[in-house]
Amino acid sequence: MQEGLTWRNLLGKIISDPRQKQHLAETMNIKPITLERWVRGDVDPRIPNLRSLINNLPLYRDQFLDLLKEEGFEELDDIAQEDTSQEIPSEFYRKVFSYCESTSDLQRFWTISTMILQKALEQLDPERQGMSVIVVRCMTPPEGDTKVRSLRETVGRGTPPWVEDLEHHALFLGAESLAGHVVSLCRSRTIQNIKTDRFLIPAMLVDYEISAAAYPIMYSGRVAGCFLISSTQQNYFLSQTRLTLIQNFTDLLALAIEPEDFYDPSDIQLGIMPDHTIQKKYFANFRDRVTTAMIMGTKEKRTLNSLEAEEYVWRQLETELLQVG
Repeated sequence: MQEGLTWRNLLGKIISDPRQKQHLAETMNIKPITLERWVRGDVDPRIPNLRSLINNLPLYRDQFLDLLKEEGFEELDDIAQEDTSQEIPSEFYRKVFSYCESTSDLQRFWTISTMILQKALEQLDPERQGMSVIVVRCMTPPEGDTKVRSLRETVGRGTPPWVEDLEHHALFLGAESLAGHVVSLCRSRTIQNIKTDRFLIPAMLVDYEISAAAYPIMYSGRVAGCFLISSTQQNYFLSQTRLTLIQNFTDLLALAIEPEDFYDPSDIQLGIMPDHTIQKKYFANFRDRVTTAMIMGTKEKRTLNSLEAEEYVWRQLETELLQVG
């Protein structure tokens, strides 16, 4: 450790770059002048802000903690604990297993995945800095075909600036997306800054998203989709502890999906889907199309319930959008 160095000195060196100072202030949702006041010693940061500071500077995390320890910081244990350092509680595992046994087939996916996503948000974004968590599913191949041509966002939850329920903001995803890349390779991927790194790994620019991670949902070597996480914070997925937690939640999500909805990797042949701004135009009359499908089904003497009609319309939209993409 450099003699005479304090955590304030270290912070001062980091924010001596105006761009770094501005970016750090934005990601922490504070004013740049606040960082300068911390460096000068005019004021001490509150524990949540100090924890946020360290988590947003992962390359300096250990150095900050050592310097704080040297100063005898009383709340060091609170600061040292990463927001996501704790494992998924055993009680939550028991709750998921219980729901797997007691929930009907029709409700199992939505009930269990929603419960898991809500818990994931609590542990991955406890200070509500801005995150979305989404289950992306493989679209069932049409009759006579065995190949998965696209993915679809299904259940999703978010913290501001995203809305709480993302189910009505679902999109189709293909080979152009991070999710499509991950499902095709059956390997997890992270992007620390989507504005600069999306040229290295396929990714779509989505509102609010700065960093992202996607983990394939697997069962017996087969894939059903992926767990897609987006954050407003740059470098949010550098922590190995955080990534391990994401993997654990992904493993739990596999329990919500029926075995027959997992596909051999060789059957994943994704097309290209158009930008989300184009897709939204196609979704505008989704409810009307579902109603029409139910009416037509009745006329043709093949009654469709609402879930079956929705699935029928999703298939129609997939075909139309693949042609556009």
